[in-house]
Amino acid sequence: MTVATSTRELAHPEHTEIRLEAVLHALADPLRLRVVRALADADRELACSHFELPVTKSTSTHHFRVLRESGVIRQTYRGTAKMNRLRGEDLDALFPGLLDSVLVAAGAQAKRLGDG
Repeated sequence: MTVATSTRELAHPEHTEIRLEAVLHALADPLRLRVVRALADADRELACSHFELPVTKSTSTHHFRVLRESGVIRQTYRGTAKMNRLRGEDLDALFPGLLDSVLVAAGAQAKRLGDG
């Protein structure tokens, strides 16, 4: 894992350290899956403040940390904003088709349940 060298850098797993069970755990939570779907739809970096999650700020921070530490997203600071982007290339290289399949299934479920 890349270790943070200052308070402004965040630790991320190296490409080779990303584990399937950690990715699946991160994607299993509905709020984290909502974040991943939004990042995939945006196809660009989004600030944490972009997401309106129905939880406290500390819980939101926890969800982003799980996504980052599992290797699903990469977070970087831009000024005071913490920016998030999907690590799609890394995930596709390690687990071909997994992310796309999860996103398609999540979209179908959301449509079926009326969740957007």
